[in-house]
Amino acid sequence: MSTDDAAAYKDVVIDAVDGTRAAGFWSAAIGLQASSTSPGGDFVLRGSRPEQTVWINQVPEPRTVKQRVHLDLHTSGVEELITLGASVDTEFAGWTIMRDPEGGEFCAFDREPERLGDYRMYELVVDAADPERICRWWAARFDLEARHDDHGPWWWLEGGSLPWPMVFNPVPEPKTVKNRVHWDVWGLTSDYLAAGASLLRGRDDEIDWDVLADVEGNEFCVFSR
Repeated sequence: MSTDDAAAYKDVVIDAVDGTRAAGFWSAAIGLQASSTSPGGDFVLRGSRPEQTVWINQVPEPRTVKQRVHLDLHTSGVEELITLGASVDTEFAGWTIMRDPEGGEFCAFDREPERLGDYRMYELVVDAADPERICRWWAARFDLEARHDDHGPWWWLEGGSLPWPMVFNPVPEPKTVKNRVHWDVWGLTSDYLAAGASLLRGRDDEIDWDVLADVEGNEFCVFSR
């Protein structure tokens, strides 16, 4: 397989009813620069590396259930996130479950000021019925080692094309609706399909990428370099 065909992480996409508001919140919370990509409310948030890119995709449907994919952020305190429009859901020692301006869950982890950089993304968390299986599946796609802590139920990936760890968290409930947060990848759609992914929508006159679902039904988009 050539370098151009190799599977790799590309970026994160966040659905929002109000793209302008979401772009303002997430660009400030993560430490990215926002620019509009369409009159319809879509935005792109960029950092110093291409892998830090976040797309805001304006959609008509609101959040209705707990998000199956969410972001974890570094923060100097929840007050700065509340000022941006977030709210506190549940507090724990050292970290807080919060909600963005549209009610989507994310987690904020307290850090000492000297440990904080301009870029505040800590990790991407994916709820999973079988975290080992889905972690190993993505590990094989990204050519990484599936990692596991014997003292906890989580599995995770880090390194390679990922700019932060991707954590797979066990939950009892199944996936029921389209994820409002998903990740995009580089590579060949045929490789993902051969590994067990499902094609949801192929390239057409409106989009130049393929929309797939992984082996637990999580949507992701495949792009050619």
